[in-house]
Amino acid sequence: MKQLLLFFCFLGSFISTAQKQWTLQECITHALENNISVKQSQNNLLTNDQDIIAAKGNFLPALGANTSQRLNLGNVEVFDGNFVDRTFHSTNLSLNVSQTVFNGFRNTNIYKQALINKESNLEEFNRIKDNVALSVVNSYLNVLLNKENLSIAQAQYNFSLEQLERVKALVQAGTQPEANIYDAEATLANDEQSLTVAENSSTLALLSLSQTLQVSFDGFDVEIIDLDAPSELLMYSDVRPILNYAFENRSEIRVAKKNIEAAELGVEISKSGFYPTLSFSYGLNTGANFSNLTSDNSFFQQINDNKGHSLSLNLNIPIFSRFQNNTALSKSSIQVENRKLALEQAKLDLEVNIQRAFTDAKAALKTFTSAQTTVAARQLSFDNAQERYNIGVLNSLDLEQNRTQLVNAQSSLVRAKYDFIFKTKVLDFYLGKPLNL
Repeated sequence: MKQLLLFFCFLGSFISTAQKQWTLQECITHALENNISVKQSQNNLLTNDQDIIAAKGNFLPALGANTSQRLNLGNVEVFDGNFVDRTFHSTNLSLNVSQTVFNGFRNTNIYKQALINKESNLEEFNRIKDNVALSVVNSYLNVLLNKENLSIAQAQYNFSLEQLERVKALVQAGTQPEANIYDAEATLANDEQSLTVAENSSTLALLSLSQTLQVSFDGFDVEIIDLDAPSELLMYSDVRPILNYAFENRSEIRVAKKNIEAAELGVEISKSGFYPTLSFSYGLNTGANFSNLTSDNSFFQQINDNKGHSLSLNLNIPIFSRFQNNTALSKSSIQVENRKLALEQAKLDLEVNIQRAFTDAKAALKTFTSAQTTVAARQLSFDNAQERYNIGVLNSLDLEQNRTQLVNAQSSLVRAKYDFIFKTKVLDFYLGKPLNL
């Protein structure tokens, strides 16, 4: 009984896992937690933290200790022509502290630059996350699109199957020729092929999403969102508010601005090479010596007796640096200009992308509206053709043409619906709105 209970528990757990349907929010969260580009960007932020710590350390004094042990063996000339065999031990200890007092504000500007680089990479991190989220939404909508196309294909297959049975009954009743059965069977075979293609497309869409999320495809499925027909209310009437918001808030613009600030600090860092450098140092030195020819005090006694202190104040004035300071300043100034050009390019790219997205959304809305009208007209035409076919006024070929036109119109409507939804989500994306359906 215990084994049977464990078996059913395992089976229930397996079924619940296999039947788990991922929501859109779960997909986005999982992608943001596991995407390689996101993780690399997080590591860049950790590197920036270390750069900030190192920049802070430049303001602190440097502390170092040094020790040496020397041994001399052999003959030593004590007096002219008088050599003796001597063994000599020498121990030296020192402790040194140095502090930069002034170096042309170089340390201050390096610290500010490290902070700005952290802010820039944080904006880049947010940009990468936004792009990953948008990619997941696109893949998720693609899954929903293919599932809806699959439903249409399944419905058409079921209709053709019922139509075949109806034709067989009419043929047996003598109201239709037997050739209509062959036409209905051919239609059914064609719809079965379309169903197979739709099933394959749906599977590939799920596979693509699972690969984007880096999860196992085995048992993977998503939650079906019942998306109503979108309305014109989803469409923005003017692109200018989107552009204004994006220019002020989009991460790529903020990154470009932060890069300019970092480059300008690079200029100040280069200028520090023209300033004098003032530093202070302190040293504590001691040592002990032993020889087989003399009787010296104990080691620790000598260490205590031989203590010495040294203080120094060093001023370094640059006079000629072999053009190193000049070239560094020129290169950093050029870098500022390049970063300003990069900002202008980022604005141009952003404007082009938003204008294209806005134009695509307007076109998608028109396409969707036209597709709705086409489906309504094709449905009326097909209903009328089916009635005429049932009373024997219309042949099976004309009925099939009407049905094919209706199926094509329905498929076009589904594609137009999801295309319009995604295009509006792209505009929401540029406005900083949450990516949900």
